[in-house]
Amino acid sequence: MTLRIGSLVQGPAAADHEATWLLGHTARIRFRNLRREGNDLLVDAVLRVRCRYLKSAPDGVARCAAHGFTGPVPASGAGEPQPRKLAGQRFLIVENHQLAALDLPLRPRSLPVVENDPDDVNPCSIAPCTTADHTRGSACCRDLQVEILCPRSNTALEALVRSRLSPYLCKVTREAEDALEAEVISACGFLDQEGLNCTLHGRQRPDGRPAKPELCSDWPDDGKGLHPGCIFYQPPARKRSRRQ
Repeated sequence: MTLRIGSLVQGPAAADHEATWLLGHTARIRFRNLRREGNDLLVDAVLRVRCRYLKSAPDGVARCAAHGFTGPVPASGAGEPQPRKLAGQRFLIVENHQLAALDLPLRPRSLPVVENDPDDVNPCSIAPCTTADHTRGSACCRDLQVEILCPRSNTALEALVRSRLSPYLCKVTREAEDALEAEVISACGFLDQEGLNCTLHGRQRPDGRPAKPELCSDWPDDGKGLHPGCIFYQPPARKRSRRQ
C-alpha cells in the first residue's frame, strides 16, 4: 500500500522529520520507494500484520475462518532487515526526501525525552504505559497513526486493511475519499537494544537541525492521546462538593 507522509509546501526540507519518524517504525512495516508526488511525500510499504481470520492448526495447515479455505501456513514475510542505527554515530534518516546514512554527533548534555535534568533517568523507560498488545516500555515509540492512500473505489484494498489482526492494525476509519486512517503497532528502529531509549536524542543533522523528529518532542495535551499509565498524565482534579 502507499502511505502519505506529509506536505512539501513549506520548502524542500519539509517532511524530512515526519519521514524519519515514519520510516523508523520498521518492526511490522517494510518500506519501499520514497517519492514525491505533487506537493506530497509518499512511501510504498507492506504492513506485516496477519489476517484476523487466519487460523493455524498444529499440523501446519492454515484455515480461513471467513471463507473456509485451507492450505499451508503462510510464511512470515519478514524480508530483509531495515537497520536505522548503523556503526558508531552513523544513522539512516531521511534527508532531502531520501534515506541517507549520516554521521550524527551527540551534543553535550543532551536532554533525555522532555525538558528535565539531563542527569535524570529517561521518564519513558520507567513509565508503566503499554501498547494495546500489553508490551510495556516507550509505548509512544511503538504505536503510530498512518494514513493509507485508498480511494473508496478500491474495495479490495480496504477489505484487506480492515481484516487485519487487532490490535496490531486497528481503528480503521475513512477520513477522506482517497484515504484511510489506522493505528499500527510497529516498534521504532531507533530504539536502543533494551527498546526503551531513542538513540537519536541529542543528535543533530549536518545543517544543525535536530536529528530527532520534531513530533517526537511535541507532547499531546494532557489526557489526550496518552497511553494508560503514561507518566505525564495528570488526572483532572476532583471537584469538592458544596455543603447545603
